[in-house]
Amino acid sequence: MKAGEDERELDAEARPRTGPEATDGRRRRLTAEDRRKQLVGIGLMMLRTQPIHELSIDAVAAEAGISRGLLFHYFPTKRDFYVEVMSAAGRRLLRVTKPDASLPADEQLHQMLLSFVAFVTRRRDSYISFVRGAAGGDVFVVEIYAQTRAGLTTRVLDLLGEPDTTEPVRMTVHAWLAYVEDLTIEWSGLPEADRPTSPDELVTHFIAALEALRAL
Repeated sequence: MKAGEDERELDAEARPRTGPEATDGRRRRLTAEDRRKQLVGIGLMMLRTQPIHELSIDAVAAEAGISRGLLFHYFPTKRDFYVEVMSAAGRRLLRVTKPDASLPADEQLHQMLLSFVAFVTRRRDSYISFVRGAAGGDVFVVEIYAQTRAGLTTRVLDLLGEPDTTEPVRMTVHAWLAYVEDLTIEWSGLPEADRPTSPDELVTHFIAALEALRAL
């Protein structure tokens, strides 16, 4: 997915999905599923600038044009809403970093990592919140974070031609992704003019590091 496409897709999710207008000029009411998707989309947009634990239910409801009480009709508790938003964030990361399957495997890996760097750079604060939430032991964030990391690990192993690999190799790739994540966060936190490498050079470094680890 090209840079910016995930923002357009996210903005579309956050808009009320009203469908065609009725003949009397009134808009049709959203279905329960469409309303849930709309609210999660709004939550995702707000994650661009604030961590999940600071997400205001009142602000989400106001953006959707509904009451706080009605939001809790779709999500029984604040935690339920947060889980849905974070799950959507994890799926989004997997989606926007999915490479073009028509490319050779090595180019797919390069593309995947370049997309990851771009994603973290655009959403650094919310991504750090995602990581720190897992590190802090918040159970629902830990589970979602672990599922997302496992998905990325499996994708890399597939690209390496080792889908049925042994556990030590899987653990190596899993740990390497932690290195990729940490360095990307540090790199993206620097002013653009002070970054020691370009995104492409950073990705080349990541791939070299993976090859070195595999050779141990």
